[in-house]
Amino acid sequence: MADYTPPTQSKFGQIIDVIVLLVLAIGALYLPLWLNLAGSSQTSNVSENPTWEGLGQNATMIEKWNQLGYAEAADAAELITARFDYSFSILSLLVMIVVVVGYYALILRFSEKEYGDVIAEKFGKK
Repeated sequence: MADYTPPTQSKFGQIIDVIVLLVLAIGALYLPLWLNLAGSSQTSNVSENPTWEGLGQNATMIEKWNQLGYAEAADAAELITARFDYSFSILSLLVMIVVVVGYYALILRFSEKEYGDVIAEKFGKK
């Protein structure tokens, strides 16, 4: 039984691989933000003349807001009343599932020969 020898790659090829993987990783992180597919949106419901009591703040909370530089209730009202919007699109979810499953299938397909060679080396041919 012959030992498995993985294909060799030049230093230049390794550098190109690292650059491509770096571009893909950064692209995967920033592309959804650039296309406005990720990130949370916030809604805020600030009344006309907010008061600390109207915002549900007690004395300790008011003191901490003052230490942060918010002397008036109107200054901190937008932060206090901010709520995240957790809505999502079913289409976006389905597209993401297809992308993840497709990526997994692609990796398995491209790696099939190497997996077969390693299994044959360890366990022998069928």
